[in-house]
Amino acid sequence: MTRLYIWLAFAALPGLPLAAQTAPSTAEQQALRQAISETGNSPIEMAHAIEHHLRQYPNSPQKAELERALMKTAIDLTDDRRILLYGEDVLARDPDNRQYLQAVSAALLRSGNHANAERALLHARHLEEVIRATYKDDKFVPGGGREVARRKDEFDRALASVLIFEARAQGLLDHRDDAIKLAESSYQLFPSVEGAREASRWLSASGQDREALEYLAEAFTIGGLHSADVDGANDRAHLSELYSKLNGSEAGLGDLILKTYDQTAKQLADRRAELRRYDPNNQLKDPLAFTLSSPDGDKLALSSLLGKVVVLDFWATWCGPCRAQHPLYEETKARFKDNPDVMFLSIDTDDNHALVKPFVESQKWTQKIYFDDGLQYLLQVSNIPTTVIFGKKGEVLDRMIGYLPDRFVDMLTERINDALGKSAPLAPAQAISQ
Repeated sequence: MTRLYIWLAFAALPGLPLAAQTAPSTAEQQALRQAISETGNSPIEMAHAIEHHLRQYPNSPQKAELERALMKTAIDLTDDRRILLYGEDVLARDPDNRQYLQAVSAALLRSGNHANAERALLHARHLEEVIRATYKDDKFVPGGGREVARRKDEFDRALASVLIFEARAQGLLDHRDDAIKLAESSYQLFPSVEGAREASRWLSASGQDREALEYLAEAFTIGGLHSADVDGANDRAHLSELYSKLNGSEAGLGDLILKTYDQTAKQLADRRAELRRYDPNNQLKDPLAFTLSSPDGDKLALSSLLGKVVVLDFWATWCGPCRAQHPLYEETKARFKDNPDVMFLSIDTDDNHALVKPFVESQKWTQKIYFDDGLQYLLQVSNIPTTVIFGKKGEVLDRMIGYLPDRFVDMLTERINDALGKSAPLAPAQAISQ
């Protein structure tokens, strides 16, 4: 938490009820200023200072905002005591806040007691309603593109996460069949370490050790596939204990882990394939594996251009230098019009694709246009205009950021010839300024 945030809490905020916009007294402002000045920007000390201030001024006109500040700090610090102290009051004023619902549900569940599990289940169910409402207008249509794939992934992750909360709450309430069903639903929706652990936990608690072992093995292998998971050692120890309980020793455990590794790798690959139904470029790391779309609905697989030198012009409708550079591109293209080994691609980077076709028509541009479809991000094109040149094997050979009007045509021609192997290699590519 920063001091700036605290002072924002005292600002009159548009849209707040009139009572919330009442300015604190001069004495209160001075007291808070003094308290904050002594915290040294320590989040914990800042929380202490605000709590002390609220005890001094329990009817502060900005009490709601200060409690929100305390809640944000508690979430950052995973401070369950403060999350539970302030969370439900904050939620009473902002009942659909997903961050607060998630934090309060998690803190209640970490306490492990029956009464808190009931409250957590209520919050988690409401969080599920909020998540479903957030995405209710989304049309997850195959081929919808990068944004559709992103939203689908976001929705699946969020829903899978809240189902784990519901599973844990049901398990703590001794509704183990419901807990198992919810945990397995979470894992099927989005295979995760947490979902596998939760399913294993309640299966084991229900005496279904063999099924629990399978999920625990999946938790262990997914953790290994993703990264060094901090709880991986616990998973390994529990896996060994459960396997030995069922089989008398650890003999064969390695084979089980290898088999499960293959299974979970396939599950994660299937997940990537599912997202590629919406965006064919989802999570791809090789630019030549990309498929680009055009305003006319045509598709271009960049892999079809292997064996050619490919020149990509990244531009946008709002970019003045891009418009000024366009005739220079056309002049360069004319120099290679009889060379089948050179391909020029015009790559639009606008977020709003609907702007592109009218713009191109108004400018009387005749070249084929393609959308970047995530290629800009992969190639880390952060400024436009930018020219990227691929060699015949699909490798990035050169990059020109911006352009020099008097030299652009000759410079780009020289670099294309270098890529064709018609001249001595250039020194490492350097950006040119706009």
